[in-house]
Amino acid sequence: MDLRSLDMNLLLPLHALLEERSVSRAAERLSLSQPALSASLAKLRRLFGDELLVRHGNTYELSPLAQALRERTWAAVQTMDRLFSAQAEFDPATSDRDFRILGADYAFRIAGREISMAVSAAAPRARLTFETLTRETLEAAPDSLRDCDGMILPHGFIGSERYLDLLDDRWVVVAWEDNDEVGDVLAIEDLASLPWVLAMNRTTQYTPAVRQMQTLGIEPRVEVVTPSFATLPALVAGTRRLGLLQERLALAVRSLHGLRILDFPVPIAPIKDAFWWNGLYDSDPGHQWLRALLAEVATGMRVPDGGA
Repeated sequence: MDLRSLDMNLLLPLHALLEERSVSRAAERLSLSQPALSASLAKLRRLFGDELLVRHGNTYELSPLAQALRERTWAAVQTMDRLFSAQAEFDPATSDRDFRILGADYAFRIAGREISMAVSAAAPRARLTFETLTRETLEAAPDSLRDCDGMILPHGFIGSERYLDLLDDRWVVVAWEDNDEVGDVLAIEDLASLPWVLAMNRTTQYTPAVRQMQTLGIEPRVEVVTPSFATLPALVAGTRRLGLLQERLALAVRSLHGLRILDFPVPIAPIKDAFWWNGLYDSDPGHQWLRALLAEVATGMRVPDGGA
């Protein structure tokens, strides 16, 4: 499609219509008249060859195509906003920029407080948005890095050369403190005989630590699967299950759920979470400032060798 033939003024109406699912609310959101929004909707329907908004009784619902367009449109609006809000200089004391960082719940649970406090102290008018990373966005990386300031992820997930190491951790096993089937030291036999709670990224992909156990010939007997590390401790408490968790998170929640933290009886590679970004932002003064701030946060969170 030739971009020169497109009416780029339709992007914001499309975004508002897909978000609001109402011509009147979209018009109010954009401070436009309803006839103007209706005209934009008519143009969009002709452009896509689809109704986009389908009437059901007194309300409108998104067509299947409109549902597919909704996330892409949001990303396009974010990209446009970043493009036209770029400045030759960046003053954190006066900037109202919105920094958007994607990641897993673990990263925000451990590093979110330090990052947010550092941003608030240096740039009190700026806004920091932490957003849970979806599988689709992760699979589209590194291209999807264009639509955010960056992602916090372990090494091995993104094929990008632009990263800043942020957080070191190691994998541990957690067990309920009253689970008498587990001694003070975890045995290799326990890894295969006791049931597990595991967090996973997709149906056939668990954490790198699980894949390392499988490489060593240890196949965990998975009893419960959860999409979030934050929910894993509660699914271990009160049971004979074992759980795989990052040590920093395990230390933060063990007293709340009555858990014991145990070392792996086999060597498991450590965790290295990094902040990843797109080269599009290399020369962006605001992004340069953010990366410098994250480097300071990383230094403050670093722990001596021997534990988190």
